[in-house]
Amino acid sequence: MTRKVTPYLPDNTPPLLCPELKPVFLVHQNPWFKVMSRGSYYSVEYERPQVVVLPVIEENSIVMVRVRRPLIDDYPLEFPAGDSRERETPRIAAMREFMEETGIRVEDPLRFLPELPISEMPGRMPVLLSVFRVNVSQSEFESRSQHDNDIVSVEAIPFTEAMRMIADGEIYLCSPLAIISRLLLKKRLNTSIADGEL
Repeated sequence: MTRKVTPYLPDNTPPLLCPELKPVFLVHQNPWFKVMSRGSYYSVEYERPQVVVLPVIEENSIVMVRVRRPLIDDYPLEFPAGDSRERETPRIAAMREFMEETGIRVEDPLRFLPELPISEMPGRMPVLLSVFRVNVSQSEFESRSQHDNDIVSVEAIPFTEAMRMIADGEIYLCSPLAIISRLLLKKRLNTSIADGEL
């Protein structure tokens, strides 16, 4: 059975999707997440809402960050992302994470537009990630300042190059794959509709 994902207000946390799985036991907890036993499933549940930012430069490129990931011994391309702080809405968290990880300062939270959420790992994480798109200019990208230490580089990747990188396996993490694919499919569908193909 296919479940339709319902859009939600941008500053609300997506609900837990598995309340009927019982009994529920806490297995592990730290300041960032907890591991729960829910019925016959183990889940990893963040303590606060998680956000991902899709930065688009002038409708032709995306901004991605290359991040140190010791667990997989690599520096994969990702989107700016992270968790919200206490009493911080997902939109404000997206704005903060974007600035911290790219060095690009966007002062207006309304520039962060909510997209449909995504599920990062439905077999282990029973929550959706809040996705926000922010449109930035080339000059905003070029005037970026210092970013977090775990970020190796901040890169502007043209749409066509992103497609090649996905096809060649250079972009291989599930969140960026889903978000880029949705962006490019929407762009293609809009072009087809405008050209009368659909």
